[in-house]
Amino acid sequence: MISKNIVIPSSYHQKPISADYRFNNSDNQKKPLIIFVHGFKGFKDWGVFNLMADAFANKGFVFLKLNLSHNGTTLDSPTYHDDLEAFGNNNFSIELNDLKDVIDYCSNGSDETLSKAIDTNQIHLMGHSRGGGLVLLKAREDERISKVVTLAAISDLTQRWPQSFLDEWREKGVQHIPNSRTGQQMPLYVQLYDDVLNNMERLSIPDSVKQMKQPLLAFHGTEDETLPVNMAHDIKSWKPETELIIYEGANHVFGAAHPWEKDELPDLFKDIVEKSSEFLR
Repeated sequence: MISKNIVIPSSYHQKPISADYRFNNSDNQKKPLIIFVHGFKGFKDWGVFNLMADAFANKGFVFLKLNLSHNGTTLDSPTYHDDLEAFGNNNFSIELNDLKDVIDYCSNGSDETLSKAIDTNQIHLMGHSRGGGLVLLKAREDERISKVVTLAAISDLTQRWPQSFLDEWREKGVQHIPNSRTGQQMPLYVQLYDDVLNNMERLSIPDSVKQMKQPLLAFHGTEDETLPVNMAHDIKSWKPETELIIYEGANHVFGAAHPWEKDELPDLFKDIVEKSSEFLR
């Protein structure tokens, strides 16, 4: 197994994008690439994501996962939100631009080891939660993407907040979101809402799903406490040929947790790897 940590420069701002990739090079064949995007308050090494990356590598893929530049982690602290100012100044446009930089990096030969390993005609996107929404948006923008897989994806970025929340947000300029795991109060500056208002066309997941040309596989759980399962059914209604897999009783993280102390994936993640591998081939 070849595994490497990398730092990808941004074309749009000064903050770097940290990532890692891994693959099994025993056959010296070029392999499909999966680029994985974490969700809100997430990071690339959360919970089971390293085990998932190993599993996909053993299935014959190059698996790359990234920390979005403004997710609040730093190069020195990749698993903790040390930079809350960056977190508060994050927005969906920044994340989409980050994803473009990652795809460019993988496609243009910036990393010799990666360049020799991947088949650039098979670049796939996978995302969890908000990251699932991002990969749906990016697929419409980027014809280099072959297929898309979402895990408990958000279906709409523009209707997430009640009016009372928006009015208070505008008045104060910031809202704080508790992180139950760390106890942090994480700021969201009103520029996030302004980004949605100013980029409605680019940030419309319904329109993107209707227009995207790539095949789509979507996973969701019936007991998702964060993003209700009807979001998956909405996505299916916008793109009827979507392969939709609903897990009865599954929560937002499909039985995983952070930290994850076991040395193997939860059963649902094992199934996600199996079904995704079949789909992406």
